[in-house]
Amino acid sequence: MGDDLDWRPDPASPVYVYVQVADHIANLVENGALAIGARLPGELDLARQYGISKDSARRAIRHLRDRALAVTVPYKGTFIQAKPSAGSPPEDDPAQ
Repeated sequence: MGDDLDWRPDPASPVYVYVQVADHIANLVENGALAIGARLPGELDLARQYGISKDSARRAIRHLRDRALAVTVPYKGTFIQAKPSAGSPPEDDPAQ
């Protein structure tokens, strides 16, 4: 997934790790490195790729779905369904 294989979330950041990962995936879509319709890795693979826990990977996927950037199809996987809109505010609300 993508050209940024060395990117890792910053655990010292005030932004939750799962939000950093979701934002990174959204940036990959925005930059064209990840196409609409592309299948995201499963939770375990995503966790390994980003060096995060499986729970954080699950929350990142849920966050992408909540932002209407991805859709999960049972028994098929999670797929990118839309590009992030340029005017959308950053999604780093700690209340989530």
